[in-house]
Amino acid sequence: MEWTVLWYVIAGIIIAAGFVGSVVPNLPGIPVLFGGMLLAAWVGHFQKIAVWVIVLLGVLAAFSVLLDFLAGTWGAKKYGASAAAVWGALAGTVVGLFFGIPGLILGPFLGAMTGQLASGSRVGDAARVGVGTWIGLLLGTVVKLAVACMMLGMFVLALLV
Repeated sequence: MEWTVLWYVIAGIIIAAGFVGSVVPNLPGIPVLFGGMLLAAWVGHFQKIAVWVIVLLGVLAAFSVLLDFLAGTWGAKKYGASAAAVWGALAGTVVGLFFGIPGLILGPFLGAMTGQLASGSRVGDAARVGVGTWIGLLLGTVVKLAVACMMLGMFVLALLV
């Protein structure tokens, strides 16, 4: 097998993994997706995928990473979270990664709720903060998926033109 073909296959696998990873909160799906696209462009000597396209895709990837980082915090703060709740949501997200889908869903909620309770809030207020955190993470994931679809569409369009 020719090396170029092998590199394109590797780039395709990285792109697919990045796309799938874009729906998991706090995982670097978008940067992985971008890395696969950059590899494919490099293998093709930037003939089909121009440098300006890669720069634009990189800007989109950076925006998505920033948004993913801020989404949960925004949701928590919008619902009156304390600093402990924000840190709890982050810790809950990290711990939740080890428990599959249920952990990804419950981790940020329980972490924010625990942090809010530790700061002296009532259970009802802590639950509201947990829900707000979860809503923020969900919105961030939806936007991340939209950005991943946009990036993939731009990449495919650049390949076809």
